[in-house]
Amino acid sequence: MATIPLTLRGAEQLKAELHRLKTVERHAAIQAIAEARAQGDLSENAEYDAAKDRQGFVEGRIKELEAKLAAAQVIDPAAVNAGGRVVFGATVDLEDEDSGQKVTYQIVGDDEADLKLGLISISSPIARALIGKVAGDVAEVQAPGGLHHWEIMDVRYV
Repeated sequence: MATIPLTLRGAEQLKAELHRLKTVERHAAIQAIAEARAQGDLSENAEYDAAKDRQGFVEGRIKELEAKLAAAQVIDPAAVNAGGRVVFGATVDLEDEDSGQKVTYQIVGDDEADLKLGLISISSPIARALIGKVAGDVAEVQAPGGLHHWEIMDVRYV
């Protein structure tokens, strides 16, 4: 299995979710199944079916998170020194050359991406266009709204 890049923060979030699933959600699903069984006939018991479905979801998510964490390559952005180049974990200040719009993004793993928080996936078109560039360079990004030219104002590793 290929390695999955994660920031230190992203790895901690996945570990916290895994812990919650194992200690809280798994036990709640088992309890719900036991309560539904106590109601009698399982063949027409919607609560039992729902509880079994929930248990299947929880167990599947646990397996998925364990696999991702086992294959994870955890990168601490603060420990990265790429000489001002945009790399995984870098925080980049951009300005749209056409509109003058300014944005700040951090390039993170697929599982931790959240555009509202300024976290973009390493596999996104804008991140792929930025990788390897330095402050002053212009990245050309083909987006659904058309072609954008983003000037890199600053690159930080925080």
